[in-house]
Amino acid sequence: MTVYFYHTQDTERIVREWKEGVFSSHFLYGALQLRDYGIDVIWHHQKHTYKRLRDMLVATWKVLTCRKRYDVLYATHTFGIEPIILLRALGLYRHPIVVWHHQPIVKAKNPFREVLACLFYRGMDNMIFFSEKLMQDSLLSKKADPSRMSMVHWGADLDYYNTLLSLHKDRKERFPLFISTGKELRDYETLLCAFKETGLPLTLFAEKKRQAYFDALSPSNNVELHYGNRLIPHEIAMMVAQSRCVCICCQWSNYTVGLTTVVEALALGLPILCTRNPQMPMDIETEGCGFWIEVGDVEGWKEKLLYITDHPDEARAMGKRGRALAERYYNVKQCGKEVAEIIKGYEI
Repeated sequence: MTVYFYHTQDTERIVREWKEGVFSSHFLYGALQLRDYGIDVIWHHQKHTYKRLRDMLVATWKVLTCRKRYDVLYATHTFGIEPIILLRALGLYRHPIVVWHHQPIVKAKNPFREVLACLFYRGMDNMIFFSEKLMQDSLLSKKADPSRMSMVHWGADLDYYNTLLSLHKDRKERFPLFISTGKELRDYETLLCAFKETGLPLTLFAEKKRQAYFDALSPSNNVELHYGNRLIPHEIAMMVAQSRCVCICCQWSNYTVGLTTVVEALALGLPILCTRNPQMPMDIETEGCGFWIEVGDVEGWKEKLLYITDHPDEARAMGKRGRALAERYYNVKQCGKEVAEIIKGYEI
């Protein structure tokens, strides 16, 4: 059995850097693990310009003109393959489409868009969600078909993070700091205010284009800012591996904002402080690997930051429980296994 793997990122570069040990394979959504289940992969190669129309036309052309035989189109996103999904809905594309759905299915405000969306959703044979909550929220829409929906445990490449851990065995002694990474819907104002009032050290990674924004916030001297034209996952992961606690301060969202940072922290055995997000697939407090903090709650952040600082043994225990959770569920091998089970369902 063979799948055509479509990604909105440059798979050629990711696979090359993964082989070099400088990129985590979980950004490939289990595609590398499919061979363990007798599924070959045809890689979609495209350097995206993030000009949506152009990228969509290139992606559609590449998929439709692929001369290699494949059985299923496996995609990490609907972006770029919308025409193919519509063709599938109309019966003009013969391959089943298995695609990750990053947000809940909702009703469109525009009636015409809602009619078009109803057709569009018929073109996806199986939608994979990151959490049960995303699936349940989606079922409130008439477009959602539970027989075409699955939840998969998306998690980190533990082998990759094990290598980082082996390089920084004494990290907690040398780097007693908090770290904040990620860029999507981050609530920097709340986070910086909490650290200003506690005086605790924070290392924060941000995009170079946001430097003026941070200058206006006037971070206190205990905040160490790192800017980059693009956030390089490997370089950031090496810094996270040397840290004491991961801080994920986000704005409200209806999807799993911050999940990438969470699964990285689990893999590295670090305690997690995170803005409460019911869309997350795991409950970090119930699992004993971190604390939820309400959106915009400066006092809540201060309290939990001081707790982690004053209870180093419990912080380490949180990290160990998080790592155990990653080994059970939130790892790329488990993700690949569950994706393979879905894809195998379309084997002729």
